[in-house]
Amino acid sequence: MADHYLYIMASQKNGTLYIGVTNHLKRRVYEHKHEIIKGFTAKYHIHNLVYYEVHSSHWDAAEREAKIKKWRRDWKIDLFKNSNPEWEDLYDKI
Repeated sequence: MADHYLYIMASQKNGTLYIGVTNHLKRRVYEHKHEIIKGFTAKYHIHNLVYYEVHSSHWDAAEREAKIKKWRRDWKIDLFKNSNPEWEDLYDKI
């Protein structure tokens, strides 16, 4: 079974956040970075992958996404600030 990913992207450190789900993380982040798909991330120039989780099913990843999207902003940041305190773009590490 293929992996599924929950991911968080940011426009810059302390910038606008985007949370999504995909079954192909590298391709999906590439699409965001190059604004291939017009929408929220293209409008706000959200190009940096700051966090991701691997899930065994689309259902698990989507359920986690729905939960996190309801969180306050500071809770979302707390999710990744220990592993990525500088909001480094993780794209080259995936």
